[in-house]
Amino acid sequence: MESSQQAKKIPSPNSTRWLYIILAIFALIIIALSIWLISAKSTLRVLQDEKEEQRVLLQREVDSLIAEHNLTKQAYGALADSLVSKDSLIQANANEIKNLLNTQWEYYKIKKKLERLQVISQGYVRQMDSLHTVNQNLTEENERIREEVVQERKRSQQLIRTKEELTEKVELAGVFRTFNVEVTGVRQRGRGETETDRASRVERIKICFTLAENSIIQAGNKNIYLRIAAPPESQILVKSRDDAYSFLFKGERLQYSIMEVIDYRNTDQEICVYWDKRDTQELKPGMYTVDIYEGDNQIGEANLLLK
Repeated sequence: MESSQQAKKIPSPNSTRWLYIILAIFALIIIALSIWLISAKSTLRVLQDEKEEQRVLLQREVDSLIAEHNLTKQAYGALADSLVSKDSLIQANANEIKNLLNTQWEYYKIKKKLERLQVISQGYVRQMDSLHTVNQNLTEENERIREEVVQERKRSQQLIRTKEELTEKVELAGVFRTFNVEVTGVRQRGRGETETDRASRVERIKICFTLAENSIIQAGNKNIYLRIAAPPESQILVKSRDDAYSFLFKGERLQYSIMEVIDYRNTDQEICVYWDKRDTQELKPGMYTVDIYEGDNQIGEANLLLK
């Protein structure tokens, strides 16, 4: 009995050998799994690092694209307002890419969206360049037209000035001219007359002048008006203050001393007219001024000094 029990307790050499073999296999498996896990973890870390590097690079590309886009808008100023819709599209796509980069993302999906955004941005720049070229051409055209308008305005103003000068010359050429204007005090002697510079002796004031030849003025009857201003207050010597003894000069009604109708024949004409003193009228010593008018023009003047 005892020998049979001892035989049961002592394992056989073969059993022990297989046990060691199994344990060795398990140990190798554990070692292999450990090595694989370490390698996998290292590979995963590398992949994560690469993914983060890709994310940073993509983020930089988006930021760079938006920065260049904003600089383009700033460079073109108010012209960029015409492409507001395309600008909004670019901004929206950039924000979408940024949001995707901050969450779970796929490289190729983001890369495709970024490439699409770059195409849109390049199209924006081309359109902006085209608008700038058109606007520049329009500006140059407007500047050319403005310069032409300025030049035309200058020519028009020059023509107006020339016309005014010619009109003025014609008007001046169409004005009577007088020369040899002489004013004397006269005293009646029978059928004759004598000159005097004594105010107390003067009975008439004689005014003689030559109406110059002028082929431009139309021939015919012309009304010549003379005004004699007496001292001391230059009061006009008139027959009456009634409007019948007045004429219009540049819109103003003036009293006249003498009115003479001349039959003008476009040749030099010597004219003498008289102003007669009334019996009750007294002439005072001093300077008498005579002005001669025709139409709206003063055509002559002279002075008479009476003592």
